[in-house]
Amino acid sequence: MTLASLSPQAALPSPSTAVWQLGPVPIRAYALCIIAGIVLACWVTERRLRQRGVAPGAVLDIAVWAVPAGIIGARIYHVVTSPEKYFGAGGDPIKAFAIWEGGLGIWGAVAGGALGAWIAARQLGIPFGVVADALAPGLPLAQAVGRIGNWFNNELFGGRTTLPWGLEIHRMDPDNPGHALRDDAGQPILEPGLYQPTFLYEALWNLGVVALVLILDRRMKLGRGRAFALYVMGYTVGRFWIELMRTDEANQILGVRLNVWTAALVFLGALIYFVRVRGPRDYLIPLGPAATTTPPPTSDLSQVDLSERETPTRAAAPEGYRVVSEEQYAAWQDTGVVPAADDDSRPADGQPSDDTAAADLTSSDDEPVDEPSAARTDRADATGARPADRDS
Repeated sequence: MTLASLSPQAALPSPSTAVWQLGPVPIRAYALCIIAGIVLACWVTERRLRQRGVAPGAVLDIAVWAVPAGIIGARIYHVVTSPEKYFGAGGDPIKAFAIWEGGLGIWGAVAGGALGAWIAARQLGIPFGVVADALAPGLPLAQAVGRIGNWFNNELFGGRTTLPWGLEIHRMDPDNPGHALRDDAGQPILEPGLYQPTFLYEALWNLGVVALVLILDRRMKLGRGRAFALYVMGYTVGRFWIELMRTDEANQILGVRLNVWTAALVFLGALIYFVRVRGPRDYLIPLGPAATTTPPPTSDLSQVDLSERETPTRAAAPEGYRVVSEEQYAAWQDTGVVPAADDDSRPADGQPSDDTAAADLTSSDDEPVDEPSAARTDRADATGARPADRDS
């Protein structure tokens, strides 16, 4: 009796086609899943950035840097850790650029994406910890969606199994990527038996990491990059045991897959960071011009300027941000008054603000100046800082 004879009738099917032609343009399921994951991650990150006080649309400026850097980093990691496929005997170096055929390493994606996000955060004047924490639940959500692309490609599966959710795997055509080999009758050829759907296990695990980050972040009010470290810990724990189930070819160290070692080391680094770093969650107040679109008047329809509605005013990007406490941020949302500079209120780059410098100069005088509250309000209005929209 063989393992194949013990396979149950129930099974998870796999697509026999992962590429469709739209005229001369190939539409690849793998690429569509990656794009869908990126869109979802951007949506989640935008909402979380808004809740921290970042101006609307900042996630697009971050994505411009983070997404390409993440894709490049993911491909570099894959090529470096599997060089024999491209530079070994019979390898094709040109294939190293064929991202559409699969082969993106998540470790390189996170490292490259983090570098791109850091560059964008510097340009926008946003503390990188705020950006990282906002990204924390969106990244595993994007990874979960991206794993569906592996299902289309008939890849990232585990060993043989008799479980009712065992996965059927097609024998793919090496000369026609994205398509299964077919027999004389034109039917796609299946590999014998069923296999562990490790891509599905990882997708479900990633959704659990999303829930973990959202729940603990809400309860513990994580800041300073600790929500991102929590995501890394949660993801690497799952990746550790899932990697042990995989049977596809991979480089090994001491008989263990390279990605298993990587998951263990990255987990330890994230754990050390999570335990050692402390501090309250940072909130941001925009500085400088930050105009918002003016809604049309509702008192008299005949008085609405249609030309303004056709060309609405775009919100100006802030000149920078001031880091404040949660209480100060809540007060600013309610009143629109920028809080006075103190130990808990500082520019996002960590440098003393103009208000702090002025306070230092007046501290040496016999009679320090007590600025009237009305003047402070007028100055706050001049900076263009207004309460941000509240997100539910």
